[in-house]
Amino acid sequence: MNKQLERLFQKYPELIECQSSIEAAFEQMKKAYESGRKLLLAGNGGSAADCEHVVGELMKGFMSKRPLPQKMKEKLKAVSGDDYLSENLQGALPAISLVSHSALMTAFANDVAPDMVFAQQVYGYGKPGDVFIGFSTSGNSSNVNHAVKVAKALGLVTVGLTGKSGGALKELCDVTICVPYDSTPDIQERHLPIYHALCVMIEEEFFS
Repeated sequence: MNKQLERLFQKYPELIECQSSIEAAFEQMKKAYESGRKLLLAGNGGSAADCEHVVGELMKGFMSKRPLPQKMKEKLKAVSGDDYLSENLQGALPAISLVSHSALMTAFANDVAPDMVFAQQVYGYGKPGDVFIGFSTSGNSSNVNHAVKVAKALGLVTVGLTGKSGGALKELCDVTICVPYDSTPDIQERHLPIYHALCVMIEEEFFS
């Protein structure tokens, strides 16, 4: 078992039942990054904050400094004339939070359909081989589930993080991590250590 998962299950032993789905999510994320693809993430309320949190861990150094390759450092120095860019840039794992684009989201919600704001972004950003990650504590968030359906039609891999029942999200996604709780706060409190573990595992895979 991966050491990050061992640590996760030591702190949250109830999550051991999610081991296979967490490992499956990791493999899909790894495959996407190996192929030069990206992650798209969506959720509502506290789950929207989780999307931003995941992006913050992936797009910059989380537990490591992620130095740039020497060739990139040389290219940056040739352009800028000094080492400032190469000393302050870090290796990135591309991830886009779909909850952040307020102008697009409010325009689309007002002009078209509020429950399609994530689906529209998936349609615009998504490419085959990307991974869409949807957070929904109930599994029944219509805007997240519409986005999952569009992602599947486009050839993205779909991963859901939800609660005990899984709701409709469980049946829609290729991989669903269903934490064994029913209460929204309890579910969200377990989503965080799961995606932290995934982010560390992915970082170690590409920046060890």
